Amino acid sequence: MNVFQPSLPADRAHAGPRLDPGLPPTPDYGTLGPGADLAGFGTRPNPAAPGRISPESLRLAAFVIGIAAALLAGATRTLSSARFDFESLLSSNQKRPASANDMRQLDRMKPQKQAETLLELAVGNAAGANEQISSRVNRWPGKVKWNAQIQTLTAAALNSNDMQVRGSGIEVELAAYGLAKNSASFDYLVKTSASPDRRQKIWALWALGLMGNRGVEPERAVRVLTMHLKDPDVESRQWAVEGLALTGSDATIDPLLKAMHDDPAAIVREGAACGLAEAGMFTPQQRMTAVPKLLNYSDDPALDAQTHRWAFQALNDITHQHLPNDSAAWRTWYTQPLATGQ
Repeated sequence: MNVFQPSLPADRAHAGPRLDPGLPPTPDYGTLGPGADLAGFGTRPNPAAPGRISPESLRLAAFVIGIAAALLAGATRTLSSARFDFESLLSSNQKRPASANDMRQLDRMKPQKQAETLLELAVGNAAGANEQISSRVNRWPGKVKWNAQIQTLTAAALNSNDMQVRGSGIEVELAAYGLAKNSASFDYLVKTSASPDRRQKIWALWALGLMGNRGVEPERAVRVLTMHLKDPDVESRQWAVEGLALTGSDATIDPLLKAMHDDPAAIVREGAACGLAEAGMFTPQQRMTAVPKLLNYSDDPALDAQTHRWAFQALNDITHQHLPNDSAAWRTWYTQPLATGQ
């Protein structure tokens, strides 16, 4: 299988801010600080970097290695520190079609340029862009390559306030990986997720979430990813959490809640909180189902103070209520009929 495998995890934290006004920046996430088991996350990262070496890829790899070194040295980062000029991005391609429905100009483009242009338009909420991606994406595997532009655009797409745009980002990402949406690709990812090579393994965990979200054996994707929550390797558990949030399945809410409560690594607990609150592919209704347990977590004596704060932050992000970090206040609000639409 000719699949475009990454060689090391490229952090998306600096690719762009959260664009979703319903999913606001969350400064309480990503604040583990020096001395924590691992540095916190910002926006949802993507563990993808090219396996085929090119000068551009080498520059990207050097950049990622620099970030990793800084993190291991104890550097911290917060989501609110990420900045990205999307207006510049949307105006940088002078030859892009004025609209996603400019079929004649799109058809003259090579698949790589089609994918980049249409995803750029989708991120900018251009009418018809998501539909054009949907109609063309099955012709792109093997013709669209992973590069810095695709990485930036898929990061932006996965932080959109429009779930269709997030879905378009997933479609382009899978095409750039060369992964057809079928059982053969899925089996390949399951096998790779058991690889002794950690970098291949975490990429496969991420990609399993992408595939599950696109309807390729979603139940099996959840089973495989949940199994990896027991992995002794903290990075594997971290990326299993990422993959579960990407699937957007009802069946992933409980495993994420369990990881948030029980995992010994702060970065995994934090990742689970963010997955429940704003990352990935859950609907607002799905996220609301996590609220009762998050209320319990907010003052659970078995949890540390930081996890209590993540529970409160997740409650804020899910409900869009701005209450103090006080469990009694949150429970009072939740018991009101209008809080849950009763």
